[in-house]
Amino acid sequence: MKTTREKYTNVINNNTFYYFDDEFEEIYEKYIYSVKETILYLKNEVTNNGCKKEVFTNFLLSKKEIGLKALLAITGFSNESLKRLITVIRIVNDGEVNNLVFRKDWDDVLNENEISEWSSEKIEKLIISNEYFRKGLINIFFEGSTHSFFQQTLPAFELQKLSLGKLQFNIDALIDTLARYKEKGSRAAKGKNNPEILIEKLLNLLNITFEKGDLGELISNAPDKKRTMDFIIPDKKNPLIIIESSFLTTTSSGQGDKSKTEISIDALLKKHYPKAKFIGFVDGIGWYVRKNDLKRMVAAYEDVFTFHSEEMKRFKQFLKEVIDYE
Repeated sequence: MKTTREKYTNVINNNTFYYFDDEFEEIYEKYIYSVKETILYLKNEVTNNGCKKEVFTNFLLSKKEIGLKALLAITGFSNESLKRLITVIRIVNDGEVNNLVFRKDWDDVLNENEISEWSSEKIEKLIISNEYFRKGLINIFFEGSTHSFFQQTLPAFELQKLSLGKLQFNIDALIDTLARYKEKGSRAAKGKNNPEILIEKLLNLLNITFEKGDLGELISNAPDKKRTMDFIIPDKKNPLIIIESSFLTTTSSGQGDKSKTEISIDALLKKHYPKAKFIGFVDGIGWYVRKNDLKRMVAAYEDVFTFHSEEMKRFKQFLKEVIDYE
């Protein structure tokens, strides 16, 4: 049995620093080169024929799936964001937007309760097989930044990616793409961009005290199962309301695990804090498109709210019924 020091030294002395597989690197470099060449091809098409919708629809058809990747690259619009946006369009079923994207010619599901998110493969195949889907997609990139639906639906950070200047290969617009790509992770991590701040603002406005963190009884009796609570009202010692918040704009396999965890926490709270009400704020397109996980998730809570303005009013009324905040 090696000592801790020997094992530590082994990792330090024999560290590879960055692992890479030569064969994989060669294949991926060829892929990156093909995307770059496809972008240059598109730039030449725009230069020679003008920044026209038909230029881009023909480009998507001729270059197939790599054409979409090139279009997303110059705009900075991620593949995941595109999937989410298509899902939202199908869910909302807005007449004006349906006309813009020719929805009736490529989507026959008009009941939003039956809608599930399409895979990237399905979207790529539809681009090739359906001219109306192709045209509708290009309409989004050409007109999205000035369309009221997208202005109301997308945060400014995403909306600006639909700038027409990017399709014109305007230098300032492409620099904007680089800057937004660089800062995307930092922006997502900013606390002020978290919708939980709405809960915090409302509680402060109503002068309702709250704490965050671990509950003492769970630390003592279930240290391996406890979790940090988002809001504990009015305090950890005598909680009346315990709130967990989950706002997801993307999907992941971890959503199923999260729902199971919340059900486990609910059981612990019922045992150790029977007087407290365990509620959830569950919102975002990421939950909407994972309905089975969503059903399991909401089962853990006594009541569930979203961050919709009407829901925040209902939450305010809920607070009034449980505690006297006036």
